[in-house]
Amino acid sequence: MIKYKPIIGISQGDINGIGPEVILKSVHNPDLLDICTPVIFSSQKTITYFRKALQMNDFNFHPLKNFSQLNPKKVNVFICYEEEVPIDLGQPTIESSKYAYISLEAATNALISKQIHALVTAPINKQYIQQVRQEFKGHTEYIAYKLKEKPLMLFVGNQLKIALATVHTPLANVSKLISKDFIIEKINILKQSLIQDFQIRLPKIAVLGLNPHAGENGIIGNEEKEHIIPAIQSFENSDDVLVYGPFSSDAFFGKLMYREFDAVLAMYHDQALIPFKMLEFETGVNYTAGLSVIRTSPDHGTAYDIAQKFCANHQSMLNAIYTAIDILNNRKLYKQITQNPLKVSEKVKEQ
Repeated sequence: MIKYKPIIGISQGDINGIGPEVILKSVHNPDLLDICTPVIFSSQKTITYFRKALQMNDFNFHPLKNFSQLNPKKVNVFICYEEEVPIDLGQPTIESSKYAYISLEAATNALISKQIHALVTAPINKQYIQQVRQEFKGHTEYIAYKLKEKPLMLFVGNQLKIALATVHTPLANVSKLISKDFIIEKINILKQSLIQDFQIRLPKIAVLGLNPHAGENGIIGNEEKEHIIPAIQSFENSDDVLVYGPFSSDAFFGKLMYREFDAVLAMYHDQALIPFKMLEFETGVNYTAGLSVIRTSPDHGTAYDIAQKFCANHQSMLNAIYTAIDILNNRKLYKQITQNPLKVSEKVKEQ
């Protein structure tokens, strides 16, 4: 009997940052090959450079130009460019961002065409990629645009799962996006992800307020009173989710209330990322919920300041790979349960 192993694609990210380092440190693990087939979207020359720099003399990879050449017993490198790219560790360049985009594009196309089962993206420099592709806003927006689907940025850690209602939005514009329907949409995406991607049957979700002290009943802003509270109330009779809030974020995290919930919905970027990074700084995962495909990434950036030292902690990248595999397996089980619940129940009893 052939054991099923998912094919996990990994985009190289910015080669002048720590992306290639944490990728190679993660896949240089024989146990990983027991549960998946990694495919790095890069070039032989780039991967060879980092293999030598990291002194991984025992690390071998299998190059391929099409997926008919895939070797399930090895780390594969999909050759998405042939030329030798100048590597200047610690320095963002247009050249390194150009090839980060080429890698991402090839990996995303493979994901959409189902040549890979999930995608893990290494860190990029959005500012420099925009000099190559002006319309580029980030991994989440790029993949969602390709699929014409609505994403939800969800950060996943051992202690906390927290989603963003708004993502890379200037604070001055956040309140303009907040509406009852907008919040309902985000809660629904989060709910569905918790059920199908994390096997939480009846998710318990906390919603944070936008204003200080969650508005204090309209004294400090009306967004809670006019939009967020009505959105939460619309779930009162729901039989598949429990939604509470709005909570004042300072008290919510200060009193460790996040421990009582399966996930939290924050209104803006730093409201979520400050507590998440304090709790899960070197281990957290960024997951794009709400899509028909699976994409994760480590919860850190290019870290140019340590790129030359080769001292980067790769646990977040490794967790991103593991999380992608877990979600893939959970989705398969969810599909089986929803399509034929009786058959799945009988299998569970047999075990």
